[in-house]
Amino acid sequence: MNTQDLLLFDALKDVPEPQLQWLIDHSENERFAEGHYLYKPGDEIRGIHFIFSGTIEFYRIQAGSKLPVTEFSARQVTGILPYSRARGAIAFTHCRTDVEMMTFPKSGIREMIAEHYELTQALVFVMTNRVRDFAIITQQNEKMMALGKLAAGLAHELNNPAAAIVRGSDTLGEHLRTAPETFRKMMLTRLSPEEADFVCEHIRQSQAAAEMPAPGMLERSSQEDEISDWLYDHQIPEAADMAENFRHYGLHPAVLDEFAKQLPAEYLGTVLSWMSSHFTTERMLSDIREASQRISGLVKSVKIFTHMDGGTDKQYIDIHTGIRNTLVMMQYKLRKGKITVTEDFDQTLPPVYALSGELNQVWTNLIDNAADALEPQGNGALRIRTERDGAFVKVTVADNGPGIPPENLTRIFDPFFTTKEIGKGTGLGLDAVMNIIRQHHGSVKATSEPGNTVFTICFPINGEAHSS
Repeated sequence: MNTQDLLLFDALKDVPEPQLQWLIDHSENERFAEGHYLYKPGDEIRGIHFIFSGTIEFYRIQAGSKLPVTEFSARQVTGILPYSRARGAIAFTHCRTDVEMMTFPKSGIREMIAEHYELTQALVFVMTNRVRDFAIITQQNEKMMALGKLAAGLAHELNNPAAAIVRGSDTLGEHLRTAPETFRKMMLTRLSPEEADFVCEHIRQSQAAAEMPAPGMLERSSQEDEISDWLYDHQIPEAADMAENFRHYGLHPAVLDEFAKQLPAEYLGTVLSWMSSHFTTERMLSDIREASQRISGLVKSVKIFTHMDGGTDKQYIDIHTGIRNTLVMMQYKLRKGKITVTEDFDQTLPPVYALSGELNQVWTNLIDNAADALEPQGNGALRIRTERDGAFVKVTVADNGPGIPPENLTRIFDPFFTTKEIGKGTGLGLDAVMNIIRQHHGSVKATSEPGNTVFTICFPINGEAHSS
């Protein structure tokens, strides 16, 4: 290699040739075959690599799949660069083709910085561009992975009420096909106006009974057995099917005794059968309505969570709305991990001047991290507290998980640092939290010991920076 070869690099075209010659004299030429791994995550980076031919790819493993990050080819520079804080490789570095390159050892970087200004400046410019590009790519991957988690949880939450609607609609359709026969029998009865009023009045009263809290399983079973016995004693057909309906709508034996006294014996079975059919329709419609409301509530939560109706500017918001909607979005994961959530909210807090969508990212990252820490142990506890601290609002997110080791606690906010296994995190979640809260002129602190990990978020209520 000679200085003319290096001048073909865009990054080095303005570097004086004597400095390029010094670089060549202190570097080593290397060749690697296709398929060779220069680095794997955690490996120490040997130095600065100047690629003359071939292609090197960088990729990570997420959710068991290969996720390409970027690639470098001829006349590009990679490896560790001046002023870089990188401690080791954060991705797989793989030769896609045969590669020929020149490597300047890491041990010589200090001398380069001290004696060769233009060369150092050129490589620092490479580093800043690389950090910016890599951060954009990785942050996008982090958002997509978080979106995937939320989408999976939301799909599970929507699936149950959606299935209930389909099931209820099908069952209701089958039930309504029997309505003509029930109607025919009812029309053949010869009830007096007073008897008809008696039946209608009890149907109206039954709606109030249906809204009462349901008793325990043993009590329900006992009540239904008593109703079944009454129906069998009075030779009412389909007694087993009626008992649950009548129990739900408050038609216990004492009430049924009134029916037996007020109605002609030959029409008692027909009237009770028609009432049970009516109650069945009511219950099916109620189930469909409840499932529909559940879906509507989830859609509303998604809309608020993503801040669809808001702009990108700060506005006065109730932070509790964002936290609660985040919990709704993550309900499946929390329920799956058997995690108990306690809300300790100061309802007297005034609206805060903030970016709603950005704060939702903060709550999502903190709750998601806590859930990941608690999931393996089962029956974990997550506590979210809000309170006012002078002109500031303070939010704490605490869990009773295993805690963060002291050696990691000082690094958890560093970009790309993660303690999660490969594929479960990019190390940008807490970095995003820090950046968003700084954008709100606030602070983020973390304390941890086994059984008590606490993240404390603090930022001004009116959105303005305050001296402390």
